[in-house]
Amino acid sequence: MTRSKSLRNADGKINRENRYKIEEAVKLMTDCSTVKFDATTEVHFTLGINPKHADQQIRSNVSLPNGTGKDVRVVVFCSEEKMAEAKAAGADEVGSEELIEKVSKGWTDFDVVVATPDIMRHLAKAARVLGPKGLMPSPKAGTVTPNIDKTVKELKAGRLEIRNDKSGIIHTVFGKLSFGEKKLVENLEKMIQTIMDVKPSGQKGEYIKNISINSTMGAGIKIEIPN
Repeated sequence: MTRSKSLRNADGKINRENRYKIEEAVKLMTDCSTVKFDATTEVHFTLGINPKHADQQIRSNVSLPNGTGKDVRVVVFCSEEKMAEAKAAGADEVGSEELIEKVSKGWTDFDVVVATPDIMRHLAKAARVLGPKGLMPSPKAGTVTPNIDKTVKELKAGRLEIRNDKSGIIHTVFGKLSFGEKKLVENLEKMIQTIMDVKPSGQKGEYIKNISINSTMGAGIKIEIPN
């Protein structure tokens, strides 16, 4: 299997067994990237949770201080009196029954769905399209809310939903290489603190087992786990 130029470039620079301080890890990640585009920076948490137990599921939101660098396409389902508010906040598509009908036929050209509580009963028609893609709005994710203005603005600015997969791992992003090391460190620190803050009360033993970061097509770099 042919290894990418970024991975070859990392040989000799990154000790794969070492756990680096956040600032050191971000600098290594930046120095070892050789791609010609603005790479996305990713972080991966291996957690000591049992995802089979409902009280150990991780699902929360984080607003990174410097955003994610991604243009987030937001769709809002709401009643007519909320539509102007949603559009003014920056929503890409706003509607109710006609928009629900469009989605139910397979249209999913968006990243996040927000809905007001009163419209949720109508969304059942689109659930078979939204559900499998993880786009169904949820009170836990903060995407079922009467506060459309605040929610849409936060999402457009880069608010992320974080949740574990079936293996108890969280994969998410924390910016772009073009942000520079200082902003990436700030975003990463906020992400790690958020994961620490949402530790389930039912979880026993070691909570965070491993944290690693990488840029697109780049090598993984382990980070020191905070106490």
